[in-house]
Amino acid sequence: MAKKKNKKQEEVIENYYDLKIEKVDELVAALKGEDDGLPEVSMYISDCTGVDDPKNYTRSGKQKEFDPYKRDFLSRIPVWLKAIFIKWWFFGVVCYFVNMGLGLSVPNALDMLVLSGIITGLVVELFVNPIFRYMEHEGEYNPYIMFPFPLKAFWTFFANILYYCIVVWGTSWIYAFINEALRAANPESYFAIEPLVFGVFTLVVDMALIGVKDLLVFVFKKIHKKKIVENV
Repeated sequence: MAKKKNKKQEEVIENYYDLKIEKVDELVAALKGEDDGLPEVSMYISDCTGVDDPKNYTRSGKQKEFDPYKRDFLSRIPVWLKAIFIKWWFFGVVCYFVNMGLGLSVPNALDMLVLSGIITGLVVELFVNPIFRYMEHEGEYNPYIMFPFPLKAFWTFFANILYYCIVVWGTSWIYAFINEALRAANPESYFAIEPLVFGVFTLVVDMALIGVKDLLVFVFKKIHKKKIVENV
């Protein structure tokens, strides 16, 4: 009795994973519009959703159809442009709220530099990188991330804070160089910090350091691959 029951269960499981070829043929025939007595499949949004919404019609009154291959506006923008804009915008936000907003509360330049670096690292870790991961498909945003690990690691939280303290420190040197050049021409000249230019300078330093890292990783992988080929 137990053997019959087990055999029946095995048949049920086997049949469950059987490919329903006839169903696939019916679907293909329906999509091709072949007249085999099957109902015609409508691709109109209103027919598929069952909701007659004005948004499902064009301005001329025609019904809109589903297009699974239609690309939205954001997907048409190059990855490099989106990555640069997002980073530049968030760097500018940090400058506006930290460097300008807390300028009087933190008069010491070194304290402000460290605070700005910490906040920038937190913003990148909590906002910028998650946005990149949300928009990516096959790691195309990795060249714009200092620590492009597919799984979020605990140590990257502190690594990003330390790294962006270095980035902001590099940005401060750009301002220092510009101000020294201006003072050489006119002692009263001063190039003040503001979000738009601060975002550009911070982005330049950030991408330069990421570029150096990517170059070192490329060279290391090439040497490692060469050693493997030689040992084979």
